[in-house]
Amino acid sequence: MGVANNFETFCANLIIGQSKRSTISDRYLAICKRLNLDFWNMDVTSGGRYVGSYGRNTATNYISDVDILFWMPWSTYNTYNAYLYNGQSALLQAVKNSISTTYPNTNTKGDGQIVQVSFTDGMQLEVLPAFKHDDDTYTFANSNGGGSWKKTNPVPEIQAISDGDVLTNYNLRPLCRMARAWKRFNSVPMSGHLIDTLAYRFLTNWIHRDKSYLYYDFMSRDFFEYVKNQPSGQTVWYAIGSGQSLINTENFRYKATQAYNIALEAIVQDGKGNEWTSKQKWREIYGFRFPD
Repeated sequence: MGVANNFETFCANLIIGQSKRSTISDRYLAICKRLNLDFWNMDVTSGGRYVGSYGRNTATNYISDVDILFWMPWSTYNTYNAYLYNGQSALLQAVKNSISTTYPNTNTKGDGQIVQVSFTDGMQLEVLPAFKHDDDTYTFANSNGGGSWKKTNPVPEIQAISDGDVLTNYNLRPLCRMARAWKRFNSVPMSGHLIDTLAYRFLTNWIHRDKSYLYYDFMSRDFFEYVKNQPSGQTVWYAIGSGQSLINTENFRYKATQAYNIALEAIVQDGKGNEWTSKQKWREIYGFRFPD
């Protein structure tokens, strides 16, 4: 098939299918409708936003956890902020109870900052109730440690990935998905948020960022080199768009070094005309969604 066709097929294999997207959408809208009825007294499905990898459109079809932010009224904030102890936990319990009205037979629980809705097919929707500020940032509840309020800023993160995808001739999101496949297949200790941040910073400065699938073997090699060369003492990165702190103390560089070395061998084998051997090397990195 050749390098370009192999990587094009691989990237297509990582796209979330329409059936799963429809299921996510149906559940998302049902949750938004319920929360609007109970907290806004409105029979609408607005007020929600996909965030996380699904919101940034960098998720793969392996996805099981979908992050949702739901805009709550400030009157609700005032109610739970007035609690003498951990009104944040009480807020999450109220949101949990609301969602359970729509999904009474689904496992639903408050978990630190989100309400987790776990469906029998393995999908989880993680709902973050949040209060919107005029600058489009949000305050949300953290029930850990006796309760506190924190802020998040997902909108510029989503926009940064969108802009970066355009800047790189629509190669950024495929790279983010490929890196997620590597993370999953090799148990790489990195968050998806850190993957997206490093992919953006690497690719927007890569000399071949505007090239086609024909360059995806070199893109993979150079991305893994970039990741393995992250400063050894660094434990904090800053998310593109928002500047949010991303903390990682795990040794993901070792896994990136392994992937880099395998990518080198895959390219060498392809250069020798050993396409099958080359593809097996890429499958060591990316798993079985890479064509055999």
